[in-house]
Amino acid sequence: MIDWLLYLITAVLYALLGLRDLQLQFGSGQAADGRRDDMPGVESQSERQVHRLLPLAWITHVLLLQHTLFAGGHFDLSLGHAISLIGAFTVMVYWLSSRHTSLGILRPAILCIAALATIAPLVLHSAKIVNLERGLAFQLHILASFLAYSLFIIAALHAGLMAIQERRLHAGEVRGRLGHLPSLVAMDTLLFQLVLSGFVLLTLTLASGILFSEEVFGRPFTLSHKTLLGVISWAIFGGLLIGRWGYGWRGRRAALWTITGFVVLALAYVGQKMVLEIILHRV
Repeated sequence: MIDWLLYLITAVLYALLGLRDLQLQFGSGQAADGRRDDMPGVESQSERQVHRLLPLAWITHVLLLQHTLFAGGHFDLSLGHAISLIGAFTVMVYWLSSRHTSLGILRPAILCIAALATIAPLVLHSAKIVNLERGLAFQLHILASFLAYSLFIIAALHAGLMAIQERRLHAGEVRGRLGHLPSLVAMDTLLFQLVLSGFVLLTLTLASGILFSEEVFGRPFTLSHKTLLGVISWAIFGGLLIGRWGYGWRGRRAALWTITGFVVLALAYVGQKMVLEIILHRV
């Protein structure tokens, strides 16, 4: 019973914050004090309150994960729990990276995704017990991989938002239904900060999995679809960073590379786990 209650509370908190954020950004345009600051990337007082309340939902999510992932003294890293864990990391990374600026519709989008990710274990029934006693190398590998996924989720959403914003501005639409966004230059800078951070973590994830497979997974390294797709996504993000530093890539080109890299990365982990656990019923 307590599991269902925690799932419900967490998902509802995320959903209510997301709906409240949408109402503030796309409603009457009035802040709680009756004023709206229309400076790019500047939030109203009410929107800042949503940002301050976000950690409350996140802490509830962490308590839920602590209760469900470590049930019975084991670590359950099945697909549903992995999605929920990635959702929690994504909320944390977003909150830390957007403390001083508004990213428009991106926050309610992430809150809605987190609400769905929270209940993923209830929908995707499977269990994959992982032994955390494998050592520190394995634990760092897991931490780096989930942080990398979270960064690239935000980067992909951010890239899509940038592409829409750029197309809207080229069409002469000064205002639109994207919320209160910073300038494209600021958004471009943040995108490459996210991609660079994620690339570093993805490099550590792949390197630890390939070079220290015995210590991390307890078996010699073998080339799998997950590893191959992971390396391809790493090459895509690496190519994007080279294009940025060497040729000044930005805008829609950067957005396309970011989204492509994320799709390949998603297929590498979530896609493979879905095929194994949901279709083939293997863990």
